[in-house]
Amino acid sequence: MSNADQISEYIVREFLPDLTPSQLPHDMDLLADGALDSLGVLKLIAWVEHHFRLAVGDTDLDPENFRSVNAIDAYIARSRSAAATGG
Repeated sequence: MSNADQISEYIVREFLPDLTPSQLPHDMDLLADGALDSLGVLKLIAWVEHHFRLAVGDTDLDPENFRSVNAIDAYIARSRSAAATGG
């Protein structure tokens, strides 16, 4: 299962129970569309840290990193790449 699929499943389970993961567009703006509020973003960040074993630093708390499934997936890829290269 891809990271994007795992992210979709979590978001649907926790924030959009009326949808199925396949109904959640990966480019849907979760903030503008009201799927996530500020507390939801914090819960999502905590899940990303735990599930993907990443440390989300203060500079990474930009809402753009958590605006959509695609954005979260890209953030995870960048963070893993930076960790692998020591940066």
